[in-house]
Amino acid sequence: MIYDDTQGGAFLDAVAAFEAAVRDQHGARSEQGFQQMHRAFSDARPHELAEGGPRLADLLPEVPDGARGLISVVVGACVERGADAARCAPNVFDGLGTALAGSAEFCERWAATGGGDVPAPQMQFMDDAVIERVGEDPAGHWCALPPIERACVTLLSHAAVRTALGADRRAELFRSVRALEETSGHDFKCLAYALLVLDDEPVIALHRPTGTGYALRMTGIGDNFQLHTLLADVLVGGGHVPGHVPSAQEAAVCRDQPGQVDTVGSFNLVGPDGQWVWNEGTPSDIPVVDGVRLLVLDPPPYRRMWPAGRFFPHMTGDLTLERVLAPEEAAAWLARCIPAA
Repeated sequence: MIYDDTQGGAFLDAVAAFEAAVRDQHGARSEQGFQQMHRAFSDARPHELAEGGPRLADLLPEVPDGARGLISVVVGACVERGADAARCAPNVFDGLGTALAGSAEFCERWAATGGGDVPAPQMQFMDDAVIERVGEDPAGHWCALPPIERACVTLLSHAAVRTALGADRRAELFRSVRALEETSGHDFKCLAYALLVLDDEPVIALHRPTGTGYALRMTGIGDNFQLHTLLADVLVGGGHVPGHVPSAQEAAVCRDQPGQVDTVGSFNLVGPDGQWVWNEGTPSDIPVVDGVRLLVLDPPPYRRMWPAGRFFPHMTGDLTLERVLAPEEAAAWLARCIPAA
């Protein structure tokens, strides 16, 4: 069958019905429109998703709090299938800020009314006892957080979204996420890591055993397992330092290919202060010295293996070598670094 992509379809019809119901503040029709979107989504054609995602994102400020998280997920799903991420992002992230503030209030009220373990946020609404204890609006924001987190992680997989948000806004959101984790006892690791991703970020890597140094640039790297594998690909694979040479597939899954492939560690990542930079962390953990992130590569203290790949499967990552440092430059940097703790 040949489709005419200039014509509407069931998904856009459902979007239109949902838009009209939300603007009429008609709850039953809104629910019907949402169910229609859900049914039509899998068969939606690319042009429907490209149009429907931004339309739903534009509608988010008018969507009732209780449904905003679910509609954010639909927006994120449209982005995963080709809708413009940067076009869809602003209202989703405004919703994240509102949900984080409301969730902080939820935790404050929970503590003030007897404390105990904070209930896990669910995509459905809390039970009546919780609502009575903390109030309907804070409970609604707490429940909306998981789907909004999911949508934001999807959007942050796109460099254009990270750039448009800017470092200051992402840092502010990150602080709110970390504060909420501390007060609630619940984990929002994916969102926290996505907010920490660095783009076009210079890093100097110093290989202590050989006294050599390398100016590199990294972008879109979700965690230090991915960074470690790419360091080995660029430096060991490039013949600059000894170690395990990752296969082409090991390197590819850390850049832009799907899947995971077992790999072996070549280094111990250490900061200039001697503290280990853990594989489980993110490149943002690497200390900044004179405006550049400075990383020391020591021999691995024991054999390490892990599945090479990307923490964020839809985020393209890369690490490139810009230049090999002159011996005297590498020595000067190394002189500022202390041995590993």
